[in-house]
Amino acid sequence: MFEGEKSFVFWIGLIILGLSSVGLFGILWMIVVWDGYMDRFYMLKQAVPVIVGAVVFIIIGLYMMKSGVKKKP
Repeated sequence: MFEGEKSFVFWIGLIILGLSSVGLFGILWMIVVWDGYMDRFYMLKQAVPVIVGAVVFIIIGLYMMKSGVKKKP
């Protein structure tokens, strides 16, 4: 899928993909291990915008990586 010459767009997409994956993992991990004053369902409701944003940025990063590869003839 990513065979060929990688352009600048590919590397920026890889950075976006990596950062959004770390952010998504962090928020999901916090919901799983939280033992504070809020219940997990309330925390999940509060984290929906962050989760959706991270998924959107993962899709954008993957698209940038796909379009940033120059195919060899």
